[in-house]
Amino acid sequence: MREILESLLTREGCRVRFARSGEEALKIAKAETFDVAVVDVMMPGINGIETLERLKQIDEDLPVIIITAFGTSANTREAFKRGAFDFIEKPFKNDDVLLVVRNAVAQRHLVTENRTLRQTLQLQKHRFSDLMGRSPRMKRVFDLISQAAPSRTTILVQGESGTGKELVARAIHANSSRSARSFITVNSGSLPPDLLESNLFGHVKGAFTGAVSLKKGLFELADQGTIFFDEIGIIPLETQAKLLRVIQEREFMRLGGIDTIKVDVRIVAATNVDLKQLVQRGEFREDLFYRLHVIAVDLPALRERREDIPILAQYFLIKHGEENQKPALDLTPEALQLLEEYNWPGNVRELENIIERAVVLTSDSTIDTDLIPDTIKTPQRFKVPSFDIPPDGIPFRKVIEQMETMLIVRSLEAAGGVQKRAAELLQVKPTTLNEMIKRYGISSRRKRKTVSSEDPTSFAGLGGGERESTDPGVNEFIKKPLLS
Repeated sequence: MREILESLLTREGCRVRFARSGEEALKIAKAETFDVAVVDVMMPGINGIETLERLKQIDEDLPVIIITAFGTSANTREAFKRGAFDFIEKPFKNDDVLLVVRNAVAQRHLVTENRTLRQTLQLQKHRFSDLMGRSPRMKRVFDLISQAAPSRTTILVQGESGTGKELVARAIHANSSRSARSFITVNSGSLPPDLLESNLFGHVKGAFTGAVSLKKGLFELADQGTIFFDEIGIIPLETQAKLLRVIQEREFMRLGGIDTIKVDVRIVAATNVDLKQLVQRGEFREDLFYRLHVIAVDLPALRERREDIPILAQYFLIKHGEENQKPALDLTPEALQLLEEYNWPGNVRELENIIERAVVLTSDSTIDTDLIPDTIKTPQRFKVPSFDIPPDGIPFRKVIEQMETMLIVRSLEAAGGVQKRAAELLQVKPTTLNEMIKRYGISSRRKRKTVSSEDPTSFAGLGGGERESTDPGVNEFIKKPLLS
């Protein structure tokens, strides 16, 4: 029978191993991995049913086909109860055996693929958590995380509030050799300087009023792990100096103590402000900035990666649907369009809040526009001002130039002079905005164009004594509101 099955299955393309008894089969199964086991019921030593049970203990997913000349209903029930894949009676037809084996192999591969997929998804979830996207900007972020995480280098994560800076920090930690150690978050601005330093470095007994015992700081607790500074730009200057020493020397002293404590801590810092500007204003140490800025991860705002909104929205629907026992929720095309058109000043965090609210309030399986807040439904939209062309016409290129100048000045004013933010408001690249600022001669200090009094098309609105154009059509155009 073994020789018949070998000939049959080898022609089918299978690699076949033989065992003369159940005991021999178990030894082979422990040493090798198989897709299918074909087991006779009547064998010397342990019988086929017991062999089936022990094979399942070695590999619970192994399909076991029972083959016997005594196909009683009792044997069949017992075989399936022990986990048999199928049951074949002798004498059998070759095609029947091949069909059962093909089905068993297909199931084995399907189970293996599903397990691999689950493991991959779990790994991805562990690696990137809620941080997701398929836009080119986010792919670059994922690549940078994967490259930088295995090192011990200090990393600075830059991005607006709500973009997921802490998620990036956790992904960096999860992908590093420190993943089994502590990940500790420091909310930099939530504590006064003295208490912040006590939390970071610890203190000895009697260091200050209320210090009744020795306390370990967060740096000690994070030894061999990662410490994440959220919004590091608001840490007091005196604390910045001590933090710099920890980064440089990997050591510190507790408050009131004299002993130097060595630590091996990976530092990841995050900021939603331009640290370079803080350095220029004397509000952030330049040496600390360069220590932090070894590798910078720039997280894009949600409005800069709108193609990720559908996948993020679907992810949050699943996440909060499961939490609220509302599975299989979906967005209508109209609701999704509203989400895609909104500017998202609160970024991904705001999107998640909107989806969670809709999930809680819905009584249907579909979320429509009625569950989208009015603030999302009526965003500011650009509206071209209406005006009449004067009989003598208007200088088209001059009007366009002055409109661009005015838009740049207004965006810079709204962004507090930060060109990167102004570029985001105008939805252009920072390099494009910088070129236009140079082209139109807008002052880098005042961010206003110097308009000559000899220029007949100069207009009010730039400040500094500029006068209106002598062309009424131009003045009428530029005085109209740009946003409705």
